[in-house]
Amino acid sequence: MSFFGTFDTVVTIQGFAQSKEIFDHITAIAEESFREFHRMFDNYHSYEGINNVYTLNQHAGKGPLIVPKPLFDVIKYSLDSYQMAQGKINIALGSVINLWHDARDIAETDPLKTYIPDIASLQKAFQHTGIKSIVLDAKELTVNILDPEMRIDLGAVAKGYATELVVKEMLKSSMTSFYVNAGGNIRLGDGPKDGRKNWGISIQDPDGSLFPDANSLPMEVLFLHNVSVVTSGDYQRFFVYEGKRYHHLISPDTLMPPDYMRSVTIITKDTSYADLLSTAVFLMPYEEGVAFVNRLEGVEALWVLNDRSVVMTEGIKKSAKSFGASNPAE
Repeated sequence: MSFFGTFDTVVTIQGFAQSKEIFDHITAIAEESFREFHRMFDNYHSYEGINNVYTLNQHAGKGPLIVPKPLFDVIKYSLDSYQMAQGKINIALGSVINLWHDARDIAETDPLKTYIPDIASLQKAFQHTGIKSIVLDAKELTVNILDPEMRIDLGAVAKGYATELVVKEMLKSSMTSFYVNAGGNIRLGDGPKDGRKNWGISIQDPDGSLFPDANSLPMEVLFLHNVSVVTSGDYQRFFVYEGKRYHHLISPDTLMPPDYMRSVTIITKDTSYADLLSTAVFLMPYEEGVAFVNRLEGVEALWVLNDRSVVMTEGIKKSAKSFGASNPAE
């Protein structure tokens, strides 16, 4: 089953249940959970009865605000991960990201007016991105944005965090064999109950269709179960200005979209972690990213470089079709 309207993407769930009724019941609960987390983590719209990211941003500089526990937890997780991710994931970068978001909106709605944000505006916005201006109170579940011009953006982690929360509940159900794809954030449960041990996960061609079909050739196929597979790339949310592609992943170092590679895929257990890492590594030059990933326990990665070559860490090769892995029915 598939549904749209959460995190601006299509969510697809496949699974093996004892009956269609059980499958429909479990996936209906999952869909509603995705929608609930979308409302909490949305920084562009308000919803009645919810203090979400949009509400927080509008309240910046006005004191503490009580938020739902999942929102408090994802903000704390992001702040706690800042140093680990070498400063690449800064949820306080929203004022910079908003300038790029506005430019992409114009490019899509009125192409003749396409532009890129000027560096002076980006640098001015960057003055309001210090994470120490986000103050948390775990006892009261409050978030206090001290800087009235700061804006929080959870785009690098929200979808993965929500996916992991949904999947943890699914794993408690009677349907533990499943595949969840939330717009490139893939979380796998137990292997398929059709005789195969693993799910086959295709790594999308950055130059292929946004909606690959049976005739589309992937860059690689990985055979996996009970892990997360999350990809960040330059090929979905982007616009072109004067012949150059500008995607939605913004470096906190340059305030621009980098062009080190076409995509990076992270394979690890937790989708929250994988989502955060895929963005962080995409924002690093390839050599730096390899060294970074190799220092992490339980993390593998696959890169599609600018010349369309595919490289991967040693640990994932045993699951890769190009290195001889297969997925026969037992």
